[in-house]
Amino acid sequence: MAETEVKVSRKDAILDAAEALFAEHGYDAVTLRAIAAKAGVDVALANYHFGRKHELFEQTFQRRAEILNTWRLQALEACREKAAPSPASVRDIIDAYLRPLMTGPHLKEPGWRNYYGMVAYVNSSTAWGGQLMTKSYNPAIESFIEALKEALPEASDDAIYWGYHCLSGALTLAFAQTGRLDQLSRGKVCSTDLEGGYLQMVDFITAGFERIGKR
Repeated sequence: MAETEVKVSRKDAILDAAEALFAEHGYDAVTLRAIAAKAGVDVALANYHFGRKHELFEQTFQRRAEILNTWRLQALEACREKAAPSPASVRDIIDAYLRPLMTGPHLKEPGWRNYYGMVAYVNSSTAWGGQLMTKSYNPAIESFIEALKEALPEASDDAIYWGYHCLSGALTLAFAQTGRLDQLSRGKVCSTDLEGGYLQMVDFITAGFERIGKR
């Protein structure tokens, strides 16, 4: 039993190290050797658990994606059940999308900040965005798009999908936490304060979707 626990601990250490390095440097600039060194393990162990670098990258990305998908789908289901038999409101749908990501105790964990940085990198990457975001998040996102179509029956599919693209882009920049917001606001707003930006984003994105629903 002790041996199994050690193996699990080392595997998690490799994933945590990979998450931190990929978030900071992207995919190309990181090596398996650097990940192993940060995790405090031999590179052979990283190879044993994960194989090639691209396989480790994907597993690192998908580890927390499953958690986020669960949180958001639960929030979406709750808001749809509350509104039934009517469609959920646009605001409640956007809130269900953003609240699990931008609020909660997990934001204080360094691992989650690293993961959000990794999401920002992947979602803006031509090499990884279409492939890995599709694989990890599309099934859950399709449920939100379906709910938005129900809430906005007059909106065209083009408007809904471009609206979601704007939402995804805004969230990607929020996840990147680049510090630019701090500079623009001269310190009045902090880019790492996702909870502080949560309601601002809900209001802004809701207004955008409601506008396209009236065109």
